[in-house]
Amino acid sequence: MYNWSTDEKKLKKDYPEDYQKWRLLQLINYGLDGERIKLKLLKKLWPEIKNDVLDPKVKEFLENFVILQ
Repeated sequence: MYNWSTDEKKLKKDYPEDYQKWRLLQLINYGLDGERIKLKLLKKLWPEIKNDVLDPKVKEFLENFVILQ
């Protein structure tokens, strides 16, 4: 995954919490590209990011997955 319009280094350095949310949403919305999502991080950030998940089926799956874990 390539993000041409985002300075990831600056975002990660200056706003680490926002970077985590942004990165997790990028992985969910645009593909994992071989990476894995950490369940602990997903559970922690899910209430804050769930409304930004683009695909309703993915959102439903992840919501059920987070609740069941």
